[in-house]
Amino acid sequence: MGTQNELTLVIGNKSYSSWSLRPWLALRQAGADFQEIVVPLRQPDTKATLLGHGPSGKVPVLKHDGLVIWDSLAICEYVAELYPDAGLWPADRQARAIARAAASEMHSGFTDLRRNLFMDLRTRHDVPERVAAAAADIARIQELWTDCRTRFGQGGPFLFGRFTLADAMFAPVCVRMRGWGVELEPVPDAYVSAVLDLPAMKEWTAAAAAEPWEIDYLTV
Repeated sequence: MGTQNELTLVIGNKSYSSWSLRPWLALRQAGADFQEIVVPLRQPDTKATLLGHGPSGKVPVLKHDGLVIWDSLAICEYVAELYPDAGLWPADRQARAIARAAASEMHSGFTDLRRNLFMDLRTRHDVPERVAAAAADIARIQELWTDCRTRFGQGGPFLFGRFTLADAMFAPVCVRMRGWGVELEPVPDAYVSAVLDLPAMKEWTAAAAAEPWEIDYLTV
């Protein structure tokens, strides 16, 4: 295993890159010392630059000891193995299985939500028809969050009490819920507040606000 300072995470704009936020948050919550490289999205040279970092030509990419990992969930799993004492998965076997299922459902699903309610930390959006188009996904997410909080969340404000990779995977969804003015039930609403109040989330949000790049995803 390499040392912490050999970790490099390649990410997109913090304002918009939801997939980049997930492993970045996992690394921060693990207490990892890592370098980050921000590649602005939607630029003429974006694809070529990203292909220089990883085979998919997309963000994020984690580099460590000559290893290149190009998928958000795979990076998160790798971080959990690098930092076992961080407890990025629940210690209880049943809770851990459900946490992995929740993270995987986010990784592969909720297409309507991702298509309509893109992550944007620079702007608050009021487009009810887009929220309506994602209604089924929003309902399922609230159901999932409430179930996890009810069954496993007694030890803290997150889905499984303390912060886990399931929370890292859903953090961009929390941003979306607030940014698009989605009305939530009490348990999901409190969960969103807990995630957005994380010091690491506040750090990411402040960095996003300071970025020089802007993308209008409503018109592109």
